[in-house]
Amino acid sequence: MAHEMQERYSALVDVKLRATLVKKDGVIFNNRYEGDPKAGAVKVPVRDTEVTVGDYDKQDGATATHGDTSYITVTIDKDKAVNEIIDGYSAAAVPDNLLADRLDSAGYSLALQMEKDATAVLESGATQYGDTTALTKDTVYEAVVGVRTSMSKANVPNDNKRWLLVTPDVYALVLTCPEFIKASDLGDAVVQTGAVGRIAGFNVFEDNTLTAATTEFIAGHLDWCTRIKEWAVDVHIQDLNSSGKFIGASAVQGRKIYAHKVTKASTLFIKKKAG
Repeated sequence: MAHEMQERYSALVDVKLRATLVKKDGVIFNNRYEGDPKAGAVKVPVRDTEVTVGDYDKQDGATATHGDTSYITVTIDKDKAVNEIIDGYSAAAVPDNLLADRLDSAGYSLALQMEKDATAVLESGATQYGDTTALTKDTVYEAVVGVRTSMSKANVPNDNKRWLLVTPDVYALVLTCPEFIKASDLGDAVVQTGAVGRIAGFNVFEDNTLTAATTEFIAGHLDWCTRIKEWAVDVHIQDLNSSGKFIGASAVQGRKIYAHKVTKASTLFIKKKAG
């Protein structure tokens, strides 16, 4: 019965996550790393330099150069879990299904914790852009264009992988810009990422986990923000009846082990305001 209930409500959990959380794999974070996360750390490749181009001589050929890819060691530093005990009598007494509600909440809470941890890494790993004067409807577009220019000067590809995380307050300002393209006008591929629109070449995401008191937006690119997420126990109902202590009870359990890393600070920009 518990297994059937879990399957029945898994779709509900997924819908809630898609509607609320924005830092998805393949959109904000890549999953490129080497090694086994279960060992406690992995190596993330960082391409600091390009291959050298030289002149070719028909008799002597080309001068040999040497190149290497550097790596950043990332420690798996987050181990989060939920383990909420639910009394069997209490669950049976609730007509609208207590277990289903707690399954939904547990899945959301674990994902939200990962979202907040990712925000902390992005905020601490970014390069500060501009001054701390708060944005207004008259200055927000200029600021976004300015950070776009800074990213281009840092050789960040101007492709569909640039993203802009904004607070709800800044999103309200962006909505006043005639240059903002609303999600309803975008292609399906962009809308499916969770973006609420595009402006100045960025896919825009409204992010309520940014530190609203000091952060206005973060601009980045998929290639230099890495998430290591290899091991997890999915949220499920665990029968505790044979535990010897909790008679007729069950528990909503789940666990995630993960880490985040900004591999090149010069590609990630944060616009702050005075707190």
